[in-house]
Order: sequence, then structure tokens, then C-alpha cells
Amino acid sequence: MKKLALSILILMLGSCGQSQKMVSETATLLSNVHIVDVENGTIIKNKHVVIDSAKVQLILDEVLNADQYQNVIDGKGGYLIPGLAEMHAHIPPPTASKQRLEEVLFLYLSNGITTIRGMLGHETHLKLREDIANGKVLGPRVFTSSPSLNGNSVTSKEEAIAKVRAYKEAGFDFLKIHPGIQRDVFDQVVATANEVGIPFAGHVPVDVGIRHALESNYASIDHIDGFLEGLVPESENVDPTANGFFGYNFTPLADTEKIDELVSLSKKHKVWIVPTQSLFERWFAPITADELLKQPEMQYMPKATLENWKQVKERYMADNSFSAEQWQQFDNIRKQLLAALNKNGHGILLGSDAPQLFNVPGFSIHHEIDGMLGAGMTPLEILKSGTLNPAIFFDMEDTFGQVKEGLTADLVLLEANPLEDLKALKTIQAVILKGQLITKTEIEERLEKIAENALR
Repeated sequence: MKKLALSILILMLGSCGQSQKMVSETATLLSNVHIVDVENGTIIKNKHVVIDSAKVQLILDEVLNADQYQNVIDGKGGYLIPGLAEMHAHIPPPTASKQRLEEVLFLYLSNGITTIRGMLGHETHLKLREDIANGKVLGPRVFTSSPSLNGNSVTSKEEAIAKVRAYKEAGFDFLKIHPGIQRDVFDQVVATANEVGIPFAGHVPVDVGIRHALESNYASIDHIDGFLEGLVPESENVDPTANGFFGYNFTPLADTEKIDELVSLSKKHKVWIVPTQSLFERWFAPITADELLKQPEMQYMPKATLENWKQVKERYMADNSFSAEQWQQFDNIRKQLLAALNKNGHGILLGSDAPQLFNVPGFSIHHEIDGMLGAGMTPLEILKSGTLNPAIFFDMEDTFGQVKEGLTADLVLLEANPLEDLKALKTIQAVILKGQLITKTEIEERLEKIAENALR
């Protein structure tokens, strides 16, 4: 019996050794890293990762043949996480120059974002999605919405049927719902979307309302849109169109005792939530445009964009309906909603709505994280919202979302442990996109060039 056990051990060791000898000329060895397990919140220490053909091929305790690798990266005890997903991004429109488009894509990459969900699609984004997938353009993996379905673009059931079918046939990943759609037209959008098999996501039109929206099985509701309005008791007899900025005008009327009901509905109908909390703590918040413009990442945005952001924000802040006190109450309710949706809802997805006002692509994700922390989410829950949860959302857990053998090598190497402090996400040593290494030096040089171009 002992001889048999010894023979099996020898065979196992021999097999292990042989598998390590099979090194491709294109393989990269990433050594001396601690892997962050975003599923259970543990650190898998002192590992070596073999990357080849754009995938993580092996995760090893020990490398027996390191000298056979032509490409070796010393991780120096850094922390390896899966690439992040920005689940409410905006891809530049076709009017943007090729240079600006590529710069925006790199701004995402420079912050470890290797997947983006574009929330205002255009037919040119379908070609961009293909070019990125084929390596012709350097950028994060792209999922793109259809062009906007809103009160002006779909005004009848017939128009809803035609557009939903056309967007499905064109190859868009999902439909983008915007405000203004009347309920009967919305219901036709939903019926046709279900018939042809295309999900829908985005805003909650006023005529639809949050309860009917949730019951209609949105893939995701973004901005926590419609929820605050759903907290207003029917006895208040409000004009629903007088809700203001995402329900701000109804803040004093909101009954937070109704939160659990809405959260329960979101879970029952499996509706994901993209909070975009940073939108409400930057654009629509009692902080001046000048304060925001002093932040370092503003250097990467064109001067004309910054000037426009300043004008729009100052116009909002000058409105007589805005007050810092009501905004604080509004923000507190939003954070209560976010906390409850995170704890008892279907799930949260990381998204900041870049580049809306003062949300610079890539960099804005850190402001979003601060908002999520402020609502009581833990570092692990937030990491999941930007890694594993998006993979589950897209039904692509076998493709990305974790550092795992067989998954795409979309990885970020950090100096520090993000489970202890999410500011570690800013300490990027390298981004690996489908196995392609982008070093810290390359990131810094490219960002410097983008800043120079923004001044022109």
C-alpha cells in the first residue's frame, strides 16, 4: 500500500513538473503576487501567474522553470485584482475625433477599467466594439446600448416595435430607456424586447413609475432612478412630472418606511442597480464648480468641456428650488436606498456616469467608490460590484470577473491591498488587458500627452 501511494505521488509530481515545462514562446510569467479573491474576500498569497493567448493559463505556488519564460514580470509582492468594469460609461459620439476617442478609452484603462458598458449607443460603437475585440483599437471590452428610446424617439407602439427590432438586428447589446416614454409605448417596448430577446436598462420614465418598471424586469435601473418618487405616499396627490432632478423636489414628502417594499420588488424581479452616486455628490451638490475644477484629473478634459461643465453646474445651483439643506436630506435618502438595495436587493453594479459633469472617465470611479463607502458598503462588496457582479450580469462568469485559470487576462497589479483600503485602487503598477501589459511608466507618459492635447 505504501509503495502504491509513493508511486502515485511520483506520478503526480512528474506530471506537475512536465506541465510547467510546456512553456509557449508567447507566454508571460507574472511572479510574486498576492491574488485578491473577489468572491470570498481572501488574499491568496505568494502566487505566480502564467498568461498566454490572452488568458490566465496557470496559477502556481512555485515556478520550476522560470528561465524558460521570455517575458517575466516581477510583481514584487503586489496585489492582483481582476480588471474593473465601469457599468455606466459614455463612449464619445461619432463627432469626436479619433484621437479623442482613443484618449477616452485610455483614461478608463489607466484606472484599471477593462470593461465598459456604454449607455448611449450609436451604430459606430458597434464597429468600435469589434475593433477593440480584434485588437485593432486599444480599449476596454465594450458593451453598448442602443440609441436612446425616449419620449421623442418612440411616440407610438408601432415605432416601438420597429426600433426595438432594428436595434436587436443591428447587434446592440441592450436597449437604453430614457425619460418621456408613455406607459403604453413603454409596455410595447418591453413586449417586443422580450419577444426578440434583448434586455433593456436605464431610466424610469415618469409615466411608467418605479413599481411598474421593476415589475417589467429591467436588466438594470441606473441612478436609483424613480425610487425616491416611489417613496411619496399617494395621499400627497403630487403631480409626478414635478419631481425635479431625480425626485429632488419630492424629498420632503418621501416616506422612507416604503424603502423595503421597493427593495423587495427589485429582488423579486432580479433588477440590478447602478447607483451613479458620484453624479449626485458632484454635479448636483453644494460644492462649487471652481472647487471641482481644481481636482487633478480635470487636466485630461478639453477646456471647452470644462467651461461647459462650469456653466451647467452654476445654472443648477442658482435655481431657487435648490438648497444645501434639502440636498443633504436628498442625499441621505439616496444612501438609505443604496444601503438597502445592497443588503436586500438583487445586486449593485459599479458605475459613475462618466463623462457627465465633473466625472472624468476612469478617475470618476474613485469618487463613486467614496459614495458607496459613505452608504455603508464594504470594500469587498464594492470590489464585487465592479468585477464579479458585472460578469454575472452579462452571464460571462466563464470569461472575466475574477483572477482565475481559464479566464481572460484582464488584470490590475496594485501596490497595496484594496480589501483594507480601496484607495489602493489608485496605486496601479500595471494594467494587463487581454494579456497585454501596460506599465505604470506607459500610463504616466500617455496621460501626460492627453493633458497636453487637452490644452489645445
